[in-house]
Amino acid sequence: MTAINASLASSGFAPDNRFERLLDGFQPSFEFEPVGPLPESEFVDRLRRIRREAVVAGHDVILIHADSIGSYKVSNSYLRYVCDWAREGVLVVPTDDDKPLTMFSIFSSSVLLPPAGEPVLVEDIWQVGTWGRETYNRPGNTVDKVVEAVGSFLEREGFSVAQVGLIGDATSAPYWNGLKTRLPKSAFADCSSVIDRMQKVRSPREQAVVRAAAQLADIGIQAAYHVIRPGVTDYEIYAAFTYAQMARGGETGDGYQIGINRFGTHCGKPYGHVVRNGDLINLYISAVIYQGYTAQIARMIAVGDITDKQEEVLQMCVEGVEKAAAKVRPGNLVSEVADASFEPYLERGYLTSADSRTMPYNWVSEDDGKPRLIPRKHVPDEDWERQGRRLMHVYPATLGPHNPNVGHSVSMQKFRNYNIQSNNHDKLEEGMTFVLHAQWLEPEVAGCNVGDCYLVTADGAENLSCHTPLAPHRVKAE
Repeated sequence: MTAINASLASSGFAPDNRFERLLDGFQPSFEFEPVGPLPESEFVDRLRRIRREAVVAGHDVILIHADSIGSYKVSNSYLRYVCDWAREGVLVVPTDDDKPLTMFSIFSSSVLLPPAGEPVLVEDIWQVGTWGRETYNRPGNTVDKVVEAVGSFLEREGFSVAQVGLIGDATSAPYWNGLKTRLPKSAFADCSSVIDRMQKVRSPREQAVVRAAAQLADIGIQAAYHVIRPGVTDYEIYAAFTYAQMARGGETGDGYQIGINRFGTHCGKPYGHVVRNGDLINLYISAVIYQGYTAQIARMIAVGDITDKQEEVLQMCVEGVEKAAAKVRPGNLVSEVADASFEPYLERGYLTSADSRTMPYNWVSEDDGKPRLIPRKHVPDEDWERQGRRLMHVYPATLGPHNPNVGHSVSMQKFRNYNIQSNNHDKLEEGMTFVLHAQWLEPEVAGCNVGDCYLVTADGAENLSCHTPLAPHRVKAE
């Protein structure tokens, strides 16, 4: 019997008989509203806007790249945003609108198998393949082969001497450097900001997708609430959340964290913690993905009795989100939203300023910029120690919120965020989507992380994660 199963058996449960039964009788409090993939017209409009930016900048052609980072994931969402291609590759986008899009695909361990594979608006797909002696018994280098394939294509299409716009990330550098050598008479310029700017405001159809992602997160949280009770493990809570949202169309089961201990100060992946009286549980749903778009929310669960200090921190953070949300409307400054969120912290003396530059936060270095030492101390954790390991450091190193902000934009993965903090004086616009999450962690004392996903509407804001209350969920200790 494993250590985990032994701990479950000692708590009075027969784990092999209960795993699939924990969700018996579960029914969400609302009906999920699937919206399906974005229509082709959405991508036509995006392509029109990108080509117009290319004309203004003088680019003859734009190259868009995403690379594989393992586990069938890619380094950015640029290709998915432009043509709904969820894998790696290089997309060639001629500026002239009478020329088609061409994809150079870099397959590693998958094949083109639509749906969820066929790119929109792309005419030809060229499979470059993967190269290497050990795995494929094919001498060569994949980057070199991609560079040669794309370079030859550009020459055939009349772009051997051209101004080339580049959209990608750090993983794109070897490809761009190779093309610069391959086409020495061409000029290359980064233009990733073209799509980055387009990410600030969501179209009505995009709003519907983000709303659906938030609904999946709410359903997952309700499923977690359904199974949480003393004796249940964090594995089972995580699994319940995952099943409930993925069964309705969620794309992945790894975009969120769970943290359980007596102080509410840890948030990570499940490790076999058994729920007990006095536990504080944080469901930090940092990314439920639906049709490529994400929603983010956070909830706290208190099991049985918790301390007065912990109750105060929970209430303070709930008020922080509520204060911030009250400021969300077109025309207000982002900084006004951030400042409002920290009013409850200032009123209670937890902070002396809402200034993000001077605010303490959990992962900050020393004031002089030098690294901060994580306190070394044995922190008892019977579930971890039952597995032969020990916690020997106190996390976090210092008290404060996780970060010196109250949230950030939500969109597709790997796009650059704008933050909701004191130094962001942009005005809110209709169609912006972001999370507001108030956080506070004090090592071995108290912790909280609660938040909702918001859409800026014409006259205010819509809480997209409205199907589960922001206030902490209470579980009776048996």
